[in-house]
Amino acid sequence: MGFTTILDILGSVIIGGIMMSIAFRLSDSITEKTYNHNGELTIQQNLATAAQIIEYDFRKIGYCKNWNLLPDPTKAVLYADTSEIRFYSDIDNDGDVDSMHYYLGPTSELTASANPRDRLLYRVVNAEPHKSANLGITQFHLVYFDALGDTLTPPIGLNGGIVSIEINLTVESTEAYDQKYSKAFWRQIRMVSRNLKNR
Repeated sequence: MGFTTILDILGSVIIGGIMMSIAFRLSDSITEKTYNHNGELTIQQNLATAAQIIEYDFRKIGYCKNWNLLPDPTKAVLYADTSEIRFYSDIDNDGDVDSMHYYLGPTSELTASANPRDRLLYRVVNAEPHKSANLGITQFHLVYFDALGDTLTPPIGLNGGIVSIEINLTVESTEAYDQKYSKAFWRQIRMVSRNLKNR
């Protein structure tokens, strides 16, 4: 009777341990799924917000309500590089020419973020920087094309012949679960500002 009692106790301990292990794994899995789902939703929203602003601004390259102020659209893009662009536009549609400057800040700026790759995307209007909140942007890459569709080699200066732009934007979560960061990517292939081709 004593031997079978010991076997019953050992069996109970083993089965209880297995059940607890399953419960802990299930809890960890649920926590990971919840964290990743919320992280994915956040990066999708951040990506959509950044993409809308960038698309709006880039479509207005060379535009001015008073077109006499920007008569030559080939001079609308002042400087273009792989992750930086300066151009003229009338962003607020008030008839005044605005200078726009987009560029990525260094990774060292975001020391409070756990993600070592995220950076701030700066949107400078008329020399007034409007740095975005940390949206988790890790890539802002631009590719430029001429009227024949050939790729232009940056850096490109004033009157560089840019007709269309490919925009690549990657956003990652700012916090990781088990050292894994969620990621979302957006690409606008050959975005054309009508004002660069109209006149």
